[in-house]
Amino acid sequence: MFCVLRVKERALAMAKTSAAAVQAADITQGVIWKQLLVYFFPILLGTFFQQLYNTADAVIVGQFVGTRALAAVGGSTGTLVTVVVNLFVGIASGTTVLVAQRVGARDAGAVSRAVHTSAAISLMGGAAFTVIGLLLARPALAAMGTPADIMDYSLTYLRVYFLGCIPSFFYNIGAGVLRAVGDTKRPLYFLVAACLTNIVLDLVFVVGFDWEVFGAAAATVISQVISAVLAWVYLARSQGPLRLEARQVRLHKNAFSNVMRVGVPAALQSNMYTISNILIQASINSFGTDTVAAWTAFGKLDGFFWMISGAFGIAVTTFAGQNFGAGRIDRVRKSVRVCMGLEGATAAVMSLLMCLCGPWLLGIFTQDTAVIDVGLVMVRWMMPFYLTFIMVEVYSAAIRGCGESLVPMVLTGTGICVFRVLWVLVLVPFVRDLRIILVSYPISWTLTSALFFVYYRSGRWLHRPVLENLARQEQSGDEA
Repeated sequence: MFCVLRVKERALAMAKTSAAAVQAADITQGVIWKQLLVYFFPILLGTFFQQLYNTADAVIVGQFVGTRALAAVGGSTGTLVTVVVNLFVGIASGTTVLVAQRVGARDAGAVSRAVHTSAAISLMGGAAFTVIGLLLARPALAAMGTPADIMDYSLTYLRVYFLGCIPSFFYNIGAGVLRAVGDTKRPLYFLVAACLTNIVLDLVFVVGFDWEVFGAAAATVISQVISAVLAWVYLARSQGPLRLEARQVRLHKNAFSNVMRVGVPAALQSNMYTISNILIQASINSFGTDTVAAWTAFGKLDGFFWMISGAFGIAVTTFAGQNFGAGRIDRVRKSVRVCMGLEGATAAVMSLLMCLCGPWLLGIFTQDTAVIDVGLVMVRWMMPFYLTFIMVEVYSAAIRGCGESLVPMVLTGTGICVFRVLWVLVLVPFVRDLRIILVSYPISWTLTSALFFVYYRSGRWLHRPVLENLARQEQSGDEA
């Protein structure tokens, strides 16, 4: 009898711990703009360090190895790496949405199943991408028209990078779990550690050991391993539903389907941009190595805006997910309006600063005046138009947070991918002008923003009983 009582007491204590953990980051009440910014700034700093350690490769390689190495690290390889990262981040967003919704609904068991299922997805998916990447690296680079003088550098960087798919995938999953429950600081700490490691190892491997592009890629992989280990250790030591136990890592059938239902369209949506950019990269490659190097340097600067925009997107996805789970649709709509204003102001400031400081900023990556001149053309034809994109980011993030991920993917595919592909195929062969390629970006942003505006205002994204389906499926707790 005593043993039975002890078991019951222990079970009750565990239940209280789980409930407390699920309720620890309640954002279903309070001042919306403050809560969004509390989420936003740690996410922004995290993505800043993510961008920084990617940029460190380009800066160190560009300054100490040369223009061909810079073009290899950020040109064709950068586009292909972005495809892989977008897939990882997209799937991780499925975890974030599911965990956030179940936190809002106070369902600790469903949170635990989502955590262990997502860990299994990252391990199996990362292994699969490693094999696929190693096999297809050369054909992919050749298909993109990578210039012959940078092919060896590009192939080396890409093959080494693919060895880090498992840790990269797991870090994104772990960060998604923590952000879903309101912990945006620890993913930041993990990235800071990885970033500092990457910069130090870049200097040691590239400058000290003269390993050139191989050294930059190896530094990146090692830093990814560190961030993944930190995320795993923290989750393994957590209490309540976030606790990650190695023996419990498996695919729970319904948790898996719900993560993938949101995550796969989100990943494909992110790669709609990249798919069109691959075609554009092929066109950029046709203009020669100087233009490829300029596109690489410009892309590193441009990435800082997308870093900020993405941070707003992650913040509003998590906010919408928790409030949708709690049935607070009014707060979902208010968060969209608030986030739109915040990102709009940020976009205006970023556009102004980038245009004014363009020559100096490009000079960080290269001292080649021909490369800088081409980069300035890119700055002037794209950066002033960031404002035309903000509806795409905020609307799609909020809609995805409420569990509807397919329609945002379709809208993005139509307005971004299809439009740019047609633009490049129809116009560029007849008008050999770099500006024809560049102008396709602001036009496609404007078109896609209009599509999202119409869909969001229609309210159809709220008509599906997503939460009810999730609750009914997760209660079954089936396993694959």
